[in-house]
Amino acid sequence: MRTVQLFWGVVLLNVAVVWALFFTVAPEPKNAVHGVGLFLGLHAALLMILQLTLVARLPWLDRRIGMDRLTSWHRWTGFTLFWVVVLHAVFVIAGYAAGPQSTAWQQFRRFAGMPGPLAGMIALVVVVVAAGVSIRYARRRLQYETWHAVHVFLYAAVALVLIHQLFEFSAFTASPVARAYWWALWVFAVGALLVGRVAVPLWRNARHQFRVAAVVPESDDVVSVHVRGRDLDKLPARAGQFFIWRFPGYARWWQANPFSLSAAPDGRSLRLTAKAVGGASAALRHIPVGSRVFAEGPYGAFTSLRRTRDKTLLIAGGVGVTPIRALLEELSGDVVVLYRVHRREDAVLLAELEALARARGARIELLTGRTGAGDPPFTPFEPHHLAATVPDVTDRDVFVCGPPAMTTAVIRALRALKVPRRQVHAERFSLAA
Repeated sequence: MRTVQLFWGVVLLNVAVVWALFFTVAPEPKNAVHGVGLFLGLHAALLMILQLTLVARLPWLDRRIGMDRLTSWHRWTGFTLFWVVVLHAVFVIAGYAAGPQSTAWQQFRRFAGMPGPLAGMIALVVVVVAAGVSIRYARRRLQYETWHAVHVFLYAAVALVLIHQLFEFSAFTASPVARAYWWALWVFAVGALLVGRVAVPLWRNARHQFRVAAVVPESDDVVSVHVRGRDLDKLPARAGQFFIWRFPGYARWWQANPFSLSAAPDGRSLRLTAKAVGGASAALRHIPVGSRVFAEGPYGAFTSLRRTRDKTLLIAGGVGVTPIRALLEELSGDVVVLYRVHRREDAVLLAELEALARARGARIELLTGRTGAGDPPFTPFEPHHLAATVPDVTDRDVFVCGPPAMTTAVIRALRALKVPRRQVHAERFSLAA
């Protein structure tokens, strides 16, 4: 929590600096409407810098906050950026159009012929498209690879925003202090992105030389890929974390998928287990042994380092069992595992879970059936059912990974049962599996 408070404290401090620069050094706007547009423009730049920081995958932030939470913040910051950018453009054009013998269309055409405003307009289009494909309705109907490819173009929007900012005489460039402040923010954000997304992954892949060691079908639509490499004992990976995987030469370079480790790292190999929900994940079972692998990570704070109690409850849904299975392999003490699937046949890695449970003295409960079916209705994650299954749930750390609806239901039940928030650790299925 201290890291979260520190992070948002720094963000609020920068908002205060932006306000101070606007009201002290910014040039006089043409009118009040134009002034609102300029004010929003400064916040759009700050939001863009925040977005770069959130997606930079800085190890220091990831270990303390978790990629799941950072990604959630990135999503909401993105939608906020969308509205701020749109309103910035609307207010600036309306402000200029408020003059005599001028219309909004005339101002739009005039701006389209100027390098700075034109760069901003193109960046706006990119942001609008990225926001559109991130709406839940659209996101559920897009393959991960398509969504990811669209978001790659946001880096072009960053470059266009920089061009737009350089051409604008405003609080960005109105004084040496303002110029130094904004350049420092941009250098930090872009530098963090290059380190976290480029330098560290390139260095780790050059060092470890990942290769496919085996491909093992687990069911009709689930496959495990075993990966070997050099000096894997020096890779800082833990059970519960995930990597973003690419298979150069076999899949297109932009086809990258986040898959959790489905076995605790042992210093000799890594294993991912994936369900065929997209083009790249469906093709995993056909990857030749010996193929090169490019892995970014490890990421995520869904690890045993978050434990606060000696007793643990692990809750998995569907193929979200992968990090849960890895955690079970690593955890000691009193452990209970709840595995939610519709049918026993859908329980991927069940035999491994049962073997690990026997070896470690853990208890595993397979929860099958359709939610709401039967009389009384089958509701395994209602508070009273969860308390009946695990009576001492309030004395345990709870790790949850599964589809969003299941994860939300579990967290709601834990809150109703008054399980302390610090004991609840969740990884969203969309990231982890």
